[in-house]
Amino acid sequence: MKKRGGVVLALAVIVAAALASTAGAGSATTQASSASQAVNCKSKLRLAFMTPLTGDAGFLGNEQLTWAKYAVKVLAPKFGLKIQLLAGDTQLDAALASSLAQKYVADAKVVGIIGPSTSGAVAATSKTLAAAGLAHVSPSATRTSLTKGANREGTNAFFRVVPDDGIQGPSDARFMIDKLKAKKVVIIDAREPYSVGLSNAAQAFLRSKGVTVIRESVTVDQSDFSSIVTKIPSDTDVVFVPWQQPPKAQTFAQQMAEQGKKATIFGADSTNDPDKFKFPGAYVSNFAADISAFPYNKAIIAGWQKDNPNEKLGSFGPPTYASVQVLLNAIKKACDKGKGSIQDRRDVIRNVKKIVVKNFILGGTFRFSTKTNDPLNGQFYIFQIQSNGTYKLIQD
Repeated sequence: MKKRGGVVLALAVIVAAALASTAGAGSATTQASSASQAVNCKSKLRLAFMTPLTGDAGFLGNEQLTWAKYAVKVLAPKFGLKIQLLAGDTQLDAALASSLAQKYVADAKVVGIIGPSTSGAVAATSKTLAAAGLAHVSPSATRTSLTKGANREGTNAFFRVVPDDGIQGPSDARFMIDKLKAKKVVIIDAREPYSVGLSNAAQAFLRSKGVTVIRESVTVDQSDFSSIVTKIPSDTDVVFVPWQQPPKAQTFAQQMAEQGKKATIFGADSTNDPDKFKFPGAYVSNFAADISAFPYNKAIIAGWQKDNPNEKLGSFGPPTYASVQVLLNAIKKACDKGKGSIQDRRDVIRNVKKIVVKNFILGGTFRFSTKTNDPLNGQFYIFQIQSNGTYKLIQD
């Protein structure tokens, strides 16, 4: 009986291994076939938008979604395309983002991805999307390692229309030194990749210039910062909080004031939300200036405002318009090359890098760097929060 049982067990293992192998091969085959399946450009094509629509970062995704809808509405007809926009809520959850990626990979009508909007979601999905031949263009994922470094987390199918944290960190740090005359800075990261990476970049620059840096951490679900505030030395000049949750930056600033701490508070791009982070005197940086500064955007802004009469013009929406514009350009080129059809979704990837946009919504002429899938000569802008909660551009 023991011998027979051993044989049965061995056979079961062999069968299980064979089934696992077949399943893996089927998955790979599905991705490959979905990448190479031809799509008629006269049919309704689909763009999927991966962004947080609920939770602490829901403010970001909902602002972006209004601009994605508007961009598809006004730009698709100009390229002779019929586009259906699919919105997927990633909720700052890598597992959920991965599940959405698989869903869009399986849909042959999806020919491009807007986003993912956050760096963690890009890292979690880029390999899956690239394997299926899907170009993904983010309007807001800024982690440097997505496009640069030996351990690059993004693939050749990932692009972004905004600069990375390798630019933001030193830019913010330089402003602290040159304009705020900082000699001692406390950096508080949120123990998640975006926050830690940006904190590291700012810290390295500050220390290279002789600034004393003290490093602290909070958790992403923390809501009371009084104990951290207590630890901040009274002679601190600046407290840097590169978090993805503007309401918590506001709470932190209020608790600083309650304890009589006078250090200037400085938030990064993901705290840039005038409705939720509006502590007077604080600073924030962002990858986009006020697009109303460029006269050629007047009609674009008016059209978006007509569709969204209750919304305010912010910093996260316009780069989403830009991402859609880049993708639609690339899809049109792929359709032209295929004489009315996209023969392989990878044809869209091959054309993204070639896109040049004059009178770019974020200013000037847009093109990608020849070295990475980042915008050429990208920069960050710094704003100061005024007494009425509005953001005033201080440095560009």
